[in-house]
Amino acid sequence: MRVEGAVTSLTCRGRDDQFFIGTNKGQMHRSAYATFKEELVAVCHTEAVNNIVFPEGHSDLFVTCSTNDIRVWYTPERLERLRITIPNVTCHAFEVTRDGMVIVSAWNDGKIRAFVPATGEPMYEINNAHNLGVTAIAATSDCKQIISGGGDGQVRIWNIGEKTQKLREVLKEHRGAVSCIKINKNDKEGVTASLDGTCVIWDLVRYVRKQMILDNTLFKCVCYHPGEYQIITSGTDRKVSKAAGTLQCTTHGLALIVYWEVLDGSAIREVQGSLSSSINGMDIISDGASFVTGGDDHLVKLWDYKEGTVTHVGVGHSGNITRLKICPVNKYIVSVSADGAVLIWK
Repeated sequence: MRVEGAVTSLTCRGRDDQFFIGTNKGQMHRSAYATFKEELVAVCHTEAVNNIVFPEGHSDLFVTCSTNDIRVWYTPERLERLRITIPNVTCHAFEVTRDGMVIVSAWNDGKIRAFVPATGEPMYEINNAHNLGVTAIAATSDCKQIISGGGDGQVRIWNIGEKTQKLREVLKEHRGAVSCIKINKNDKEGVTASLDGTCVIWDLVRYVRKQMILDNTLFKCVCYHPGEYQIITSGTDRKVSKAAGTLQCTTHGLALIVYWEVLDGSAIREVQGSLSSSINGMDIISDGASFVTGGDDHLVKLWDYKEGTVTHVGVGHSGNITRLKICPVNKYIVSVSADGAVLIWK
């Protein structure tokens, strides 16, 4: 019998004639004593999972990314359907275009790579998209532009044609890595969050800043309310403390969820998101009644949007939650974490 990777665990199945094999490649095999032939029954990531996305209008499929690969999963059977492998690089983020025809992805080697979702075939690459790696990415609903953010803090807008990809605009407001990008439904406005403590709301017609939100926070996630009159943000709060006559900026575990007005960038509500850790991922249900968060406390929390209170808590992750997403029909929540886990919640 031969399996991929080193064998890390073996276990018998009660009094049955089967046993299971685990490997360091994130695979679990099943075998019968009589035949001694392996059968692959489950796979998972072996490194931190950085993003999770459902294709528009499809709840039975979702996509994840990690070091070296992007994977497509079939939700009802929890099976991997496709794996796109790029050795020795890490995919920080990706987006499935609204028409479902392209996966555009952001990599730590500074490249934007596009693939066919059905086959994993490469479509195009944009070299040197950002100097310090591409850290965030989003696509407009007409699939004609993509917006990327980098470790250098720049936001770049690209025109995408059938055979050409051209840089349209460079927006320079952030001084730290861009962590999240969201675009509104009519493609005329977008918001970017950065680890430098700023969120910027952009006019995507004139390519200028509309509002800048400043806070003592390492912003890690931002979401539009479905009505698009508010955004909510979270991350890790920073506090300024005085020690030995000097001012020091330290990152505390405290995390606030803040509601902001899109029109003028004013804060309208603060909610205590976590007392002990940062919030790394957030998503809002399609009717705007609830939202979900996850972070370094390993908990998935479902919130009532209007009340700002937690209604349900999911316990299951053993690593820091990096991102999570509600499926289009609001049936599943999928959360991913730094230990390679992918959990599906009902």
